Amino acid sequence: MKEKIYTIPVNDAFSSECECPICTMYKTLEDNSVEYTMGPSYMEDDVRAQTDKLGFCEKHIKQVYHMDNRLGMAWVMKTHFDKTIEDVRKLQGKSSHSGSFFKKSSDGSPLIDYLHKLNNSCFICDRIENVFARYIDTIFMLWEEGGEFREKYKRCQGFCNAHYEVLMREAPKKLRNRELEEFTAVTDKLYLENMERVRDDIAWFINKFDYKYKDEPWKNAKDSVIRSVTKTNSILDVSEK
Repeated sequence: MKEKIYTIPVNDAFSSECECPICTMYKTLEDNSVEYTMGPSYMEDDVRAQTDKLGFCEKHIKQVYHMDNRLGMAWVMKTHFDKTIEDVRKLQGKSSHSGSFFKKSSDGSPLIDYLHKLNNSCFICDRIENVFARYIDTIFMLWEEGGEFREKYKRCQGFCNAHYEVLMREAPKKLRNRELEEFTAVTDKLYLENMERVRDDIAWFINKFDYKYKDEPWKNAKDSVIRSVTKTNSILDVSEK
């Protein structure tokens, strides 16, 4: 079946040692999307039409910039500017003719609506979300199949807050009866046990700065602060630009 395409990245993520395998899935997809944006694809008309229309969010424009393809980025930004200027010029005319643009409320102004949509759109975000939704569906598909993936799922190191929410929100839409009950119970247990584990590692990290514990082993506490950021904010690499 077509969905089998998505089992590889899902299985790979749940095979990794990470505080949230879904963060790993997302990060891989994000990196691939940024590389795609600044690869040969930026010269393709259909891709450029989308980058012209959507632009980039604050996070992803920085990642695009750091791909070090200045000429490619210049072309993408130039035609994005062209479209934005053309669209805004047309909408400014419509707003001024309506006579309502400078009234006490600009709600419903075509220009304001356009700018709001533009300022909240991103080519890379859209590209990620379309595939990421398939990845989430694949988790439930593999769970229903049972076998190796289900055992792999049970052995993972839990999930970040955001992706725990995703799993709990989507589970009732994808699973039924006994399958749903077991998935929910396992996921709840994984979340709490692993949050407690990281919390305890952080507590020991703090203890190590007390002279009473200076000769005690670090145990698993050395990277606990970094791992805690994954749990709370879905960030795998705090040093990333």
